[in-house]
Amino acid sequence: MASEQNEQSKPTGVTTATSSSPWWVEHPIASLAARRAAMGVVTLFVVSIVIFLATEVLPGNAAYAVLGHTATPQRLKALENQLHLNRGLLDQYWVWLSGLFTGKLGNSLANGDPVWGQVAPRLVNSSVLVFAAGIIGSVLGVVLGAVAALRKDGWYDHISSVISLAVTSLPEFVIAIALIILLATVVSHVLPAVSLIPPGTYAWSQPKLLILPVATLVLVIVPYILRMMRAAMIEALESDYVEMARLKGVPEWRVVLVHALPNAIAPTIQVIGLNYLYLAGGIVIVEDVFNFPGIGQGLVNAVNDRDIPVIQLIVVILAAFYVFMNILTDVIALLATPRRRIAR
Repeated sequence: MASEQNEQSKPTGVTTATSSSPWWVEHPIASLAARRAAMGVVTLFVVSIVIFLATEVLPGNAAYAVLGHTATPQRLKALENQLHLNRGLLDQYWVWLSGLFTGKLGNSLANGDPVWGQVAPRLVNSSVLVFAAGIIGSVLGVVLGAVAALRKDGWYDHISSVISLAVTSLPEFVIAIALIILLATVVSHVLPAVSLIPPGTYAWSQPKLLILPVATLVLVIVPYILRMMRAAMIEALESDYVEMARLKGVPEWRVVLVHALPNAIAPTIQVIGLNYLYLAGGIVIVEDVFNFPGIGQGLVNAVNDRDIPVIQLIVVILAAFYVFMNILTDVIALLATPRRRIAR
């Protein structure tokens, strides 16, 4: 009886809250991913509204802007029906948004081909370009930054700092043109100056055509990763736990790899994620310079042709990539921080 009274006298609010809480609320990684995913859905919804308003209801007639001087009343009316401009604003938005979820993306206004069939090959080519540059640039930046931190105030540290500052001051097209002059036209003819991929093939079928575009993007992102890794590594090497490990006689390689590097990599991962987002925008210029058939060049062509369905789809894809990379970067940074990834 006494034990039953004691059990009844216990506060029920705490036990119920603890037992009824889902596991993903308790676990920091799952909780972070769930919160970021919910925010990402809201962000994409807002972006879809902005894209729709920017391409559909700006002052002027979108159909007339597409047809230009060739506009006749008959062609104008037909294109207005195709773009659903004869419907109400909310109806137009719903038709476009539902088409994104059902795969009914319509046809290109420039050539009449299906929008997805026109964008998909370019999306694959750009993905190869972005991830190849991102992986190579991340590895180089982390390694070079760690070496600069280990040789702080040495000749290598000073030279790498000056070079990284000089490269960060150059825009992408300047680096691209400099590489073309050095490796493709004036100085030498080792590599092709343009990356023309034949229709029906993808970027990986001719790796030689990827070298200059990838090298341009790698040179753009490496200095940022290098500088962040150097600063984080120096802070970790000067911390109390590293000093304690050295006093205990731990070998230097173990101090660097086991104690300093894991604590320096988390802030560097955030910078790597930001550089992937930068690459998604930087490919527009690089692909235009090298005539690379990717999503950036496709966006430039669609803007020039006033191809509204293609513009809308490409911008939505880029926005979704931004949201996904932000979530992925936050999760990886949390995984790289041991004291924060354990449920408490």
